[in-house]
Amino acid sequence: MNTVEEMRQKVLGRAGEDHAFRQRLLAEPKAAVEEELGVRIPEPMSIVVHEEGAGTAHIVLPPDSRLGEADLQVATGSFGTAPEEIQFKNWF
Repeated sequence: MNTVEEMRQKVLGRAGEDHAFRQRLLAEPKAAVEEELGVRIPEPMSIVVHEEGAGTAHIVLPPDSRLGEADLQVATGSFGTAPEEIQFKNWF
């Protein structure tokens, strides 16, 4: 699994088939993704999962261009490349 899209599809596929995993993904998204993908997500990064409904629309904005370099790195997932870490860029 090499691309962000492949990782996203794996997580979404499991959430669509496994109700318990879906509930864990909603309650503890970072831990659920780490476990499913077998990776460690760096500490400054968080994952937020939203469940769509018939009356809800979600809009995801790109990082604010006024952020400083350190803030941009966190916002885009540009972290170190330790083997147990994975680079998350435009994850969801």
